[in-house]
Amino acid sequence: MDRIAYVNGSFLPIADAKVSILDRGFLFADGIYEVAAVLEGKLIDNASHLARLQRSVGEISLTLPETTERIQEIQKELVARNNLVEGLVYLEVTRGADKDRDFAFPKGVKPTLVMFTSVKNLNGPGAGAGVSVITVPDIRWPRRDIKSVALLAQVLAKQAAAEAGAGEVWMIEDGMVTEGGSSSAFILTHDDVLVTRHNSPAILPGCTRKAVVALAEERQLRVEQRPFTVAEAVAAKEVFITSATAFVQGVVSIDGKTVGGGKPGPTTGRLRNIYIEFARASAV
Repeated sequence: MDRIAYVNGSFLPIADAKVSILDRGFLFADGIYEVAAVLEGKLIDNASHLARLQRSVGEISLTLPETTERIQEIQKELVARNNLVEGLVYLEVTRGADKDRDFAFPKGVKPTLVMFTSVKNLNGPGAGAGVSVITVPDIRWPRRDIKSVALLAQVLAKQAAAEAGAGEVWMIEDGMVTEGGSSSAFILTHDDVLVTRHNSPAILPGCTRKAVVALAEERQLRVEQRPFTVAEAVAAKEVFITSATAFVQGVVSIDGKTVGGGKPGPTTGRLRNIYIEFARASAV
């Protein structure tokens, strides 16, 4: 069965899902995206993703063409039409297509809204086995808190990771880890303190990161939000990443150096299980 996508009010086979070559997402990366996980046929922590979507579009003066309630209805219909059990729903909204290419915001143009689904192993065999990480300089623009579709720096970083046989890449600025190419970074110190960088324009406010911090604090785990170095991470008791589709994933090596005994640690495993319980309970 062909996958069904959504484009500006229509559900259609993904091969027929098209936007104008004058769309500003294509010409200028003038758009915002979100990725929502689907587990057991339901959207995970979706309210957090839609809230971040609203914040991101607000930061670039872009109006959503639909309410977030309607967007969730479309997401759920896509899940149903594609018989998606486990995977993700990708959503992108751009400033739309004008009659010509011009940098200034166009007037009287309706934003473009597209969505599609992908099958992905989120919680099946091997999903929590751990990943290796390499590090690269962070060359992104300063407003990383906006979930922009301008992802060339992340593409180059992820390609470097792929060529190195690594599952993720950490970006480094001023000697400190900012975040992963598509994830948030955590370490567990030998004093059993969870450390993750505080929210600021330097990083994307990760939805899974937010949930994991809250879940950890609810269980009396100590959490410290501050930058940390690669050296701290290599020396840490445990290291892990969080993202919408990785959930909580242990890091087993950084730049070829084994960390945490070379396998996901017990706290990482516990937080992964706690997050999955939360995800199932909050699914829609």
